[in-house]
Amino acid sequence: MFQWLQRLRGRPVEIGVVAWKTAMASSPLFQRLDRAADYRLCALAGRFLAHKTFSAAGGHELDDAQCLVIAALACLPVLHIGFDALSGWREVIVYPGEFRVRREHHDEHSGVVTEGEDELIGEAWDRGPVILSWADIATDLAKPFDGFNVVAHEIAHKLDMTDGAMNGVPALPRAVPRREWIERMQSAYDALLRDVERGRDTLIDPYAAESADEFFAVVSELHFSDPATLREAMPAVAGLLERYYGPSPAG
Repeated sequence: MFQWLQRLRGRPVEIGVVAWKTAMASSPLFQRLDRAADYRLCALAGRFLAHKTFSAAGGHELDDAQCLVIAALACLPVLHIGFDALSGWREVIVYPGEFRVRREHHDEHSGVVTEGEDELIGEAWDRGPVILSWADIATDLAKPFDGFNVVAHEIAHKLDMTDGAMNGVPALPRAVPRREWIERMQSAYDALLRDVERGRDTLIDPYAAESADEFFAVVSELHFSDPATLREAMPAVAGLLERYYGPSPAG
């Protein structure tokens, strides 16, 4: 087991050639990586397996092959950023499918607090775990270019936290000025919000209009799963994300 190896060695897990080739064959998304990117991703995935613990929940049976694929998907967003962007948290929890979480909602106007349950396919806690639905990961692996990638979405939330707040602005490289990022992302978010409020059809999932952090996560998801739609809908945002993440393996 990978977790047994990481406890024993305390250093990046050495991924066998057969295991890695099997993981890369699990999705057409991985097969678009060139040789250099494949090599970097393998090294990053080894570090991910060494630094993160994996836990199964809800009766899910988690195996090494699933852990390796999740590690590879989680490291795709940091292929050009570097592994340090994934620091500050340790656990990945995997459910067999959708999972329920209890929520409290505070109405700012009335002051009333209500409780309820949400069904989710992924969640990222501040300084806590990334929680994922394996059923949705499996769908994303089989159909990687349809605009959805739950692992990329949740890792985007983790990257968003690297500047100290979940606000749609991650810690940025020098090549991407913070002011430019905020102005372009805010302008695109405001335009989407107006369209959603007016009931207009949008190329971008309306869920992105929930908040600035969800907007960043959704457009990040598109960068890795349907960059052509993102370029058509929001060319300025698509350009920013390519400078931040690097070229999309989805083309």
